[in-house]
Amino acid sequence: MRILIYSYNYHPEPIGIAPLMTELAEGLAARGHQVRVVTAMPNYPERTIYPEYRGQLYTTEERNGVTVQRCFVLTRTKRGLVGRLLLESSFIILSLWPALRGWRPDIMLNASPSLPACLPVAALKLLFQCPSVLNLQDILPEAAVQTGLLKNPWAIRLFERLEKFAYGNATHIGVIAQSFRDNLLAKGVPNEKMTTISNWVDVDFIAPKPRSCSQFRQRHQLQDKFVVLYTGNIAETQGITTALHAAQALTTYPDIQIVIVGEGKQLAALEALRQKLGLTNVSLLPFVPRAELPDLLAAADVGLILQKHGMVGFNMPSKTQVLLASGRPIIASVPGHGTAAQAIMASGGGLVVEPESPTALAKGILDLYHNPERAQYLARRGRQYALEHYSAKRAIDRYEALFYALTTAQPQTHDGEVMLALQSAQK
Repeated sequence: MRILIYSYNYHPEPIGIAPLMTELAEGLAARGHQVRVVTAMPNYPERTIYPEYRGQLYTTEERNGVTVQRCFVLTRTKRGLVGRLLLESSFIILSLWPALRGWRPDIMLNASPSLPACLPVAALKLLFQCPSVLNLQDILPEAAVQTGLLKNPWAIRLFERLEKFAYGNATHIGVIAQSFRDNLLAKGVPNEKMTTISNWVDVDFIAPKPRSCSQFRQRHQLQDKFVVLYTGNIAETQGITTALHAAQALTTYPDIQIVIVGEGKQLAALEALRQKLGLTNVSLLPFVPRAELPDLLAAADVGLILQKHGMVGFNMPSKTQVLLASGRPIIASVPGHGTAAQAIMASGGGLVVEPESPTALAKGILDLYHNPERAQYLARRGRQYALEHYSAKRAIDRYEALFYALTTAQPQTHDGEVMLALQSAQK
């Protein structure tokens, strides 16, 4: 097949959706499909275009069998509605040109949380006369509204209309959890229009490694520490300050160290709080290159997932699969009714504690600190669950089956077989 992936985020961005879309695109290319990706100049999470991509309106590159077509976007380091609108509007306008400069696809995949991208995708769907699949990573605008990130009534109404249009225009919708499906069913999206395909992780790349072999642990003098690791984006939805206040309650355990790895500007505010609280048991460190992620994860005794109380139940941090695959027990300070909590409990790979509660988080850390056998048991269960449910191969298999079911690209597939293939993809 000829597959066009429309994704705002892509390699070399190190976290979030970018690694997922990169692994999907390259996995499909490795199976002999022609794959091209329309994406933005890399800028996440700093919201600053990476130095090697600055000063260019468009670029095209080949990477691991995938044609990557990039466009310039307007970015602002200061977060807010205006910055988001500038970024989204520049992408939907400028991305159309590279999308048109290439072969006609048999099928398109639109990765959302870039909800306005449904507009150029709809135009391309009409022009190319091909089906489109919406890969839904967040329920917008609800997630932004319930966490207080989107407050303007005009903007809320606009995004609600975009959401309705995106669901209606897509030929099919790929949701990453049952709670996403339930949410869309309540909005009138037909059940048969959706397929649940969980996010994934490269279980060969992210695999359990001995802590003693971690160069990250050695480089930052963590050899004799019980390391509680948070790595990823530091945003309003996370409530990352909970970890610092939990550290304040753990100062009587000098060998417990909370390590937060993130983008430099996001760490600055945390550093001010760290100094205010006088904490020496918290390390704030910059991102490592993607190639060094397994080594970073090997430094951990425990992995952290953090969300605020108000975080909607249909948000699934992509780090969940990564931490499970790394063979480290998880402490998830997340809403108990949410998708993340459900995934952790189903995996048996960690503990779920009350969100935004430093006391509950500290208690969970001490539970695993005092019970290493339990921690190892959780780690083994989490790794096994990742192998069985979250492998990249499994996800690529299911997307490939779905794409075949929605196209006529497979000559031997007849109408009856299309339905069977679609049912297989939905299982």
